[in-house]
Amino acid sequence: MQLIKSLIFNFLFYSIVIVVMIIAIPSLLFPKKITLIFGKFLANAIIFILRISLNTKVIFHGLNNLKKENRYFVASAHQSLLETFILQSPIDFPIFILKKELLKIPVFGWYLKKISSIEIIRETTTKENLNFFEKVKKVVEEENRPLLIFPQGTRVKFGERVPFKKGVGRIYSSLNIPCVPVALNTGKIWPKGSFMKYSGVIHISFLEPIMPGLDSNEFLDKLEKNIYSEIERLN
Repeated sequence: MQLIKSLIFNFLFYSIVIVVMIIAIPSLLFPKKITLIFGKFLANAIIFILRISLNTKVIFHGLNNLKKENRYFVASAHQSLLETFILQSPIDFPIFILKKELLKIPVFGWYLKKISSIEIIRETTTKENLNFFEKVKKVVEEENRPLLIFPQGTRVKFGERVPFKKGVGRIYSSLNIPCVPVALNTGKIWPKGSFMKYSGVIHISFLEPIMPGLDSNEFLDKLEKNIYSEIERLN
């Protein structure tokens, strides 16, 4: 039965992503706000698909923490492909940091460029990466939209604790705005590297903002502790 549910979810998930991308092509000719609205629509569509195919409900906790500050950035745990989509439901039009290779994907890459996504070449020091943090600050200030980052750097299994990337601390220092940590348990529904998807409840917790002014290492330690402590509570 779970295999059948997984097949149905996978079919619906990738189908809706493809359909929305096709329908949204004309938005590339208009202001980016139109393209961003399609992203929010896709997020809510995926939440609906989770409910009807897997009987999985998505519950957002601490949404008031997104309203405490006018400007902020979001640092989220990363366990599956789901959060890259569904976090666009409660967060208003986030800016993504992503691998440069993603921008080369036909159609999908066009959308990423359109919404001012910030590319990075990972695990290397290149001329393009030297001014990366200045570029992040410039884009966030110009767009007046919240940055969304995944400080673990890659998807990890639910319950697995990996050190956060030090670059997150530099982003925090550079932006000098509050950070809203996000803990979640999406890895229990869509485990890393697994075809199978499972029924249950997805909990996504927006935690108390970490205010600017901390040393970057102190911030990183606090961010890691707060997110992992909340994930353990969600277990």
